[in-house]
Amino acid sequence: MTQNNGLIIGADEKKRCQWCGDDPLYVKYHDTEWGRCQKDDIRLFEKICLEGFQAGLSWITILRKRENFRDAFDGFDFHKISKYDDQKVTALLKNEGIIRHEGKIRSTINNANHIIELIEQEGSFYNYLQKFKPAEGTRPNSYDYETLKAITTSPESTALSKDLKKRGFRFVGPTTMYAFMQAMGMVNDHLEGCFVREACEK
Repeated sequence: MTQNNGLIIGADEKKRCQWCGDDPLYVKYHDTEWGRCQKDDIRLFEKICLEGFQAGLSWITILRKRENFRDAFDGFDFHKISKYDDQKVTALLKNEGIIRHEGKIRSTINNANHIIELIEQEGSFYNYLQKFKPAEGTRPNSYDYETLKAITTSPESTALSKDLKKRGFRFVGPTTMYAFMQAMGMVNDHLEGCFVREACEK
């Protein structure tokens, strides 16, 4: 049951952000992943790659294919992906279990090479990302539906996008980077009243 404040009440009577609907896979993602702090560099690389693949599509489309993506891209081990050649690209373009977009596939290989360089310089991808964490007092005063619906980028996501592009990354625009920041817990955009919001704050 959807309320007019952007929340939905599930079969378990818990209030959630309405975007997850009642699809069990989407509900699990909302409850256990989205907005929760992720520090593992492989998983962070996976998230940034999948956000790139999601551009122009719905996230549930990517989520339903995520295990196929993991199988196809060696679990998003960037050391392995960095060694992919044209033969591997051709094989990936024939893989019906993923999004067969050559530009996005090649950008994943490109980004794998650059994230290795970045980690060598910064110690870890997570450490690097902390430079772009919003400062205290710069986030909204209210986390209601109308406020959050209007936020698709931020000064920090724009700065992150600009810096990654300077380092050679692709498919890392400001909107994509804001979605990435939401997904990996750098910002907590669960709505007020969503039962997950407090857990993510902690």
